[in-house]
Amino acid sequence: MKEYKEEDFLMLSGIQHYAFCARQWALIHIEQQWEENYFTVMGNIMHENAHDKDFTEKRKSVVITRGMPVFSRTMGVRGDCDVVEFYQSEGGILLSNYPGTYQPIPVEYKRGKPKDHDADALQLCAQAMCLEEMLVTDIPKGFLYYGEIRRRIEVLFDEELRKKVRDSFEKMHQMFARNHTPKGKVTKSCKACSLVEQCLPKLSKKSSAIAYLQRNLEEEE
Repeated sequence: MKEYKEEDFLMLSGIQHYAFCARQWALIHIEQQWEENYFTVMGNIMHENAHDKDFTEKRKSVVITRGMPVFSRTMGVRGDCDVVEFYQSEGGILLSNYPGTYQPIPVEYKRGKPKDHDADALQLCAQAMCLEEMLVTDIPKGFLYYGEIRRRIEVLFDEELRKKVRDSFEKMHQMFARNHTPKGKVTKSCKACSLVEQCLPKLSKKSSAIAYLQRNLEEEE
C-alpha cells in the first residue's frame, strides 16, 4: 500500500472544498488565495470554540476531547477533529488515565444547516479513517452538528462513502502535483463562495488565451 511522506500531506479539511468545487479547492490550496465573508467568519468562530486543544473531560462513561490532531499516511492528509467522543465499550481501545476500553466517535461542527451535497460527510468520514489508521480500530459512524438547527445528524461510514474519500484525496494529490487549477462551473452556490471575485467562474466558460491564439494562427495559414 502506498504511503505519502509528511511533506506531501494535504489538509484534510480540503476535501470539503474539493467536494463543493474542485476549482475552489485549487484556488485555496494550490494558488493560496482566500477571502473571508460572513459565512467563513461565523464558521471560524464556531470552530475556535470547538478546537480548544487543552480541553478533555469525562462525562459519565464518555471521554470528550477537542481539536485532536489526526493524519493518514495512506491518504496523505493531516488535520484536526473538532471533537472526538470516546464511549466506554467492550472491544474498544485503551486510553491513558482512563480505565476500560472506548469506542471513538468523531463530531464535526458546522455553522449552517444540512446541505444537499455530501461535502460535510466526506470530511467527517476522512477524520474517522485517519483515527482508524492511527488507533488501529474500526469506527462505524460519526456526527455532524449544525448550528442553525442546533442538533446532530448521524453519518454512517459505509464503503461507498469511504471509497469516495479515498478517490477524492487521490485526485487532489494528482492536481496538487501538477499544480493544476481546473475551470469552474457556474452554479447557484457561486454567490455564497468567498472566492467568487478571484474565481470569476463566468470567464472560465470562455476559451483560454492559448486556444484563442491557436485559432488565429490556424486562420492565418
